[in-house]
Amino acid sequence: MVMTAPRPFPIIVVSVAEALGTVSRGCHLHMTTMQSSSKYDLVCSRTRKGLPFQCSIKQLLAKCSHSTSETTAKDQNKSYLQFLREKKIVPESDPPSTKDVNLLYQFFDQSCKLMVLTGAGMSTESGIPDYRSPNGAYSSGFKPITHQEFVCSSRTRRRYWARSYAGWRRFTAAQPSAAHHALASLEKVGRINYMVTQNVDSLHHRAGSNPLELHGTVYTVACLQCGYSISRDLFQDQVKILNPKWALAIESLECGNPGSDKSFGMQQRPDGDIEIDEKFWEQDFNIPDCLQCGGMLKPDVVFFGDNVPKERADKAMEAAEGCDAFLVLGSSLMTMSAFRLARAAKEAGAPIAIINIGETRADDFVFLKINARCGEILPRLLEMGCLAIPGVS
Repeated sequence: MVMTAPRPFPIIVVSVAEALGTVSRGCHLHMTTMQSSSKYDLVCSRTRKGLPFQCSIKQLLAKCSHSTSETTAKDQNKSYLQFLREKKIVPESDPPSTKDVNLLYQFFDQSCKLMVLTGAGMSTESGIPDYRSPNGAYSSGFKPITHQEFVCSSRTRRRYWARSYAGWRRFTAAQPSAAHHALASLEKVGRINYMVTQNVDSLHHRAGSNPLELHGTVYTVACLQCGYSISRDLFQDQVKILNPKWALAIESLECGNPGSDKSFGMQQRPDGDIEIDEKFWEQDFNIPDCLQCGGMLKPDVVFFGDNVPKERADKAMEAAEGCDAFLVLGSSLMTMSAFRLARAAKEAGAPIAIINIGETRADDFVFLKINARCGEILPRLLEMGCLAIPGVS
C-alpha cells in the first residue's frame, strides 16, 4: 500500500483547554514540525504574557481524563486481555506492525473530515462477545431474536427479557477498552469529525465519546405503542417487583467477570443476555407493561429484521456523503445499515480504511485494510507523536 506524504493543515490551538474541546476566536498560532527517531512531533507554540507556551498534542492528551498512559492501567489491561483470549472472546490476531501503525497514522493525518464507524470488534476487548468472528455467537449456531418474533410471540418476549435480566449485571460491569479511550482522545482533539457505532452497549459514551448509536442502546426501554421510554435500570426494578422470588433466585447465582462462563454455566451473548434453561422463564415470569398506556415494551435497539429509524439513518448517511475519509473499526460491514454508509463514502470519493480481524463486505474497494485488534493499534497512534489538528473556519 502506497500512501502520499501527509498534507499540511492550518492549525488553530489556543490553550490546553481549548485544544481539548473549545477553540476561541482571534488567536494566532504557528506550527513547527520536528522529526525525531523517525517520528513526527507537531508542536504548537504561543506567546502568553510575553512567555512562550509550548506543548505537543501528545502532552495535551496526557492532560485529558481519557489518557491510557498509566503503567498500572496497562498492566491490568494486559492481564484482562489474556483472560479474554483464553475464553476466545477476543479473536486471535498478530499484533499490528510498525508499518500498519504508520499507515493508519497517515490516514488520520491526511483527513480534515474523518468519519468513524465502529462495530462489535471494538467491544470484544471489554468482554462483550461478537457475532461473526471465528468464535463469535454464530459459530455455535446461535440465532438472535428477530423483531417479528419479539412482537408476535409472548413466549419469545419472556425468553428475551428473562435472559436479558439475568445477564444485565455482568453486561454493565464491562468497562471501556483501550480502543474506546484512544478513540475518545482522538475525538477530543478534533481528529474525528463524526462517529457512528453499531454497538448498543454505550461503552463509547462511557469513554467520553458521543457517537450516533445507529442501532440504538440497551440502556433504554421504549413502548412500541406510544413511544414512552424509561431507563433500563428502572425496567430492571419493575421486573424484580413483578417476579420477586424469581429475581432473588437469579441474583443469588454467581455473577462472574464479564466474559466468564460462571453464571448459569453458560455464555453471555453479544447483546447482554445469557443462555439459561427454559425452567427460568417458561411459565412463572411476568413482563412489565408501559406505565403510560399499558403497551408492549422493547429495548430501544434495532433487532434483526427491523429498520434503523429514518431520521437516524439520514444523519449517518449525510455524514458519510460529506466526509473526506471513512474509517471502519471492528466491523465486517455485513449488516446493510453499516455497509451502505461505507459504500456512500466511497461513491463520494472518500478513501476507506478498515481495522478488523477477518474479511469484510467492503474488502473489494477498501483503500487500507489492517488485520488487527482495535485496542492494540489505536493507542499506538497516541504514542507516535502528534496528529495535526485541522483548522476551523
